[in-house]
Parts: sequence; structure tokens; C-alpha cells
Amino acid sequence: MNDITSLVNDLSRCYASAVHDVLRTMGYGNCVLPPTIRALDPTRRIAGEVYTISGYIDQSLSRHDSLLMWSRVLSRVPGDKVLVCQPNTKAVALMGELSARALMVKKTRGYIVDGHCRDTDMILEMGFPVYCEYNTPADIVERWRYDRLGEPVTIGTVTIHSGDWIVGDRDGVVVIPKEIATETVRETMKVMNTESDMRAAIVGGMDPEAAYLEYGKF
Repeated sequence: MNDITSLVNDLSRCYASAVHDVLRTMGYGNCVLPPTIRALDPTRRIAGEVYTISGYIDQSLSRHDSLLMWSRVLSRVPGDKVLVCQPNTKAVALMGELSARALMVKKTRGYIVDGHCRDTDMILEMGFPVYCEYNTPADIVERWRYDRLGEPVTIGTVTIHSGDWIVGDRDGVVVIPKEIATETVRETMKVMNTESDMRAAIVGGMDPEAAYLEYGKF
């Protein structure tokens, strides 16, 4: 097992709140995406290395040109990543059923968009992790183009770089800067072990104040 695979596996066992707490103690408090970005399926977790997409509305496009450019995005993004898209619009959906199927074939770990999604019943049925704001039947045809792949994007107050790491669950989405990813995951695993000990102590009847003084958590 290589280092990347090991890191993905460990991060997949972490939960977003614990990762946030560790990042905050390390001085990286600005790490949470807006709470409006939620999982289509709240039980579907997401974890992995980031690759970014950005674009904008362009109503001069023909049907062919808009669909050709989107198919190029699907062709050019690397596999085995979490894709993070900043479409710079809330007017159209930037994920649908056929796109999700194409990404699943590439073993994409999930898709996060600061915008909307469509074909949600089918995406839920196939089990592809998608995090978005809302749903809309409006598509990109004749009105959206990508402009950059793999370059930094900003969602809310968080700037995200390709190579950063991301974890999302029912609580929300947390971004881990790539230079501290291994340390963050290692420290998060320690925190979760401490919380497990504390949980057992509380269930066993330990007083909450005593538990805090013993474990330093709550």
C-alpha cells in the first residue's frame, strides 16, 4: 500500500468535526465550506485528494460547443480524486446522471460543487457522492463553459488548491491544506481514540466535569 492510498484510507475513517478541531488547534481555522453545501445522500461520506474545476456563464455558446467543452472536462480530470467545482453561477446544474456515471468509471471519489445538481434520483441510486447547494433541472447547454482545471478556487472564504485534501460527511465539508495533510490525519486519529476512551468513561458514569479534566475534550 502506497502513502497516498494509506492516507485516503485513514482519512476515510475520520469525521469532519474531528478534522476541523485538529486544524483549528494547528492554526488553520478557515477550513470549512459553507453549510449550504450538503450531501445529496447524508449517509454518503467523501474523502480524498482534491482536483479543481472552475468556469462561468457564457450564453454565446452553441449546444455543441458547450457540451463538447464539458465532455473535455470529464475526459481531462484525473481519476481517484475528489473534484471540487466553482462554477461561478447558481443558475444551472453542474452535475447530472451521465456525468456522474462517467466519473464513476474513472473511480472519482466524489464531486463537490458550489452550485446545483440535477438527475438526483439516479445519482442517489448509483451511490456516487455529490455535495451541492440545491437541485435544478436547468443544464449547462448553451450557457456555461469551463475556464481552468487544476488551479485554485474559492468557495465561501476557503481557497482550495489541487493537491489539498477534503473530508465531508453529514456535518459538512472540511478542507485540509496539502502540506499538513499527513500530520492532520495522524492527529485526528489520536483525537478520535481519546474521544472513544472518554465516551466509554461517560457511558460508565464518569461525571462530565471530571471527564473533561481527564481527557481534555467535549
